Parts: sequence; C-alpha cells; structure tokens
Amino acid sequence: MTPSFSFRSLASIVGASCLAMLLLDQPAQAHGIAQGGVAAGFLHPISGADHLLLLIGVGAAASCISSQLLLWGLAGAMAGGVFGAMGGSLPAQELLAALAITAVAVLALRSLGARQAPQISGCGALVGTAVAVHAMLHGLEAPADGSAALWWLGAFGASLLVSGGSFLLLRRLPLGLTQGLALLLALCGGVIALEPIGQLVR
Repeated sequence: MTPSFSFRSLASIVGASCLAMLLLDQPAQAHGIAQGGVAAGFLHPISGADHLLLLIGVGAAASCISSQLLLWGLAGAMAGGVFGAMGGSLPAQELLAALAITAVAVLALRSLGARQAPQISGCGALVGTAVAVHAMLHGLEAPADGSAALWWLGAFGASLLVSGGSFLLLRRLPLGLTQGLALLLALCGGVIALEPIGQLVR
C-alpha cells in the first residue's frame, strides 16, 4: 500500500512537529544517577527527549514492518540494561544514542518506500541494537540499592507503554502519517546528535 498524504495527516504532522520542538527545547539527555522506586523508574525513560523519541520510533517501525520488532526491542532493552548495570559502556555513547533514533526512523521510511517486505531479522537486529544502546545508558544510571528491581520494573513498563501505544495508534492511522513522523524522528535524531557540537561553538 502506497502512503498518501491528506489534510488530516498534514495537520497531525504539524502537531507532532510542534511537540518535537517543545521536547527538543528540553535537555536532550536526561542522564545521571537515578533515584529508586517504580514511579522514578517509570518517569526515567520518558524524561529525556532522546529516550522518548526512540521509543516512539520503535513503535512506528513496528507499525509499518512487523509487530515482532517490539520483541526485538524488548530483547535489546534487557541485554543493554544488564550490560550497563554491570558497568559496561561504549565510546561516544551519547552520540550513538542520538543516531539510534535516526537509524530506526530511516528503517521505517525505507520499509514504507520498498516494494518488497524487508527481512525481519535484519530490521530486528537494528532495532534491538538501537534500544540496547539506550538501555545501556539506563543501566549506568540505575540505582544500585535494593530499589533497583522496582526501578527497572517502572522503566520497562514506561518503555513498553510508549512503544506499544505508538504501534497500536499508528496501525490505525494513514501510512502517510507514519511516514511524516518517521521523517521528523530522523531529523530530531540528527539535531540531538549535533547538540554537543552546538554547545562547543557557543
């Protein structure tokens, strides 16, 4: 099915753009040592624009490719969270986290424009890796005391709610809206990736 734009889709994209601008006006990376508890864990993945946009991107990609990508994302979240909680890190991890948003969004865009269905394994590996990078950052920030289990429960709950909710919503909306949203997410990921450079120039 070829995605098509309508006035309604365009209005939705404009609204999403305004929301993205508000999000990007906030600190992109809300990273630091987190406090414990279910509520704190729930708020943590959605308190930074980079994490929130990736979760929406995973839902968007799953809506136009396959719901299996949500499972790949969950697997990536578990692997990355454990890696980060054990002290693992990557070079330029903040940059990688921002580029992960763009990568997932471009995956959705390419699938919408493709004549053949993409390979689920390749798409799943990309989504799982993108989510793992963000989950690793959560693992580095997670509390190390007895409240860690509840914190992780809240964090996973919020992540599933945003990604799953985005998936269910976009499945019911025109493909043109998903296409516009994916394009917006790709641009937002680039903006967040360039933010540290902008701070150095100031």
